[in-house]
Amino acid sequence: MAQLTPRFSGNRTVREYTEQHYLPAATAYQLRIANKGAIGRQIIEWQRSLELKWAALRFGEVKVETDGEQHRFEVQVYLDELNPESVRVELYANGVDGNAPERVDMKRVRQSADASDGSLYSVTVAATRPETDYTARIIPHCGGVAIPLEAAHILWQR
Repeated sequence: MAQLTPRFSGNRTVREYTEQHYLPAATAYQLRIANKGAIGRQIIEWQRSLELKWAALRFGEVKVETDGEQHRFEVQVYLDELNPESVRVELYANGVDGNAPERVDMKRVRQSADASDGSLYSVTVAATRPETDYTARIIPHCGGVAIPLEAAHILWQR
């Protein structure tokens, strides 16, 4: 009992919540209201843009090349005039054996030459897992915003 009390006490709980949640939330709030709420207004504009344009986002062609020890994924993404900085394109695989999921940011390598608003995203991962374990996804991205709490969008490639 003497060994467990420090780990399961109300004091520890209050201290951890204060340090890990309440103080960071208060700091984020202060940043958002600074300069007459400039950052807060930018976040609201970003959220509105997501709401207006999210339904039109889509994936195009997906190519996977395996070269011995690596899989190279190339994914065509159509953002419908949404700023590419407003989202993150990731390669995702479920965790195995109790491990956390694997999330790898894909890099925007080029924009389509035509007027289709498409971009090619690419990433290389180790071939320790089959390529079919991975799928691309688009999630919102904005500095200082808690995802998915403040923007609960996600678009899966399959």
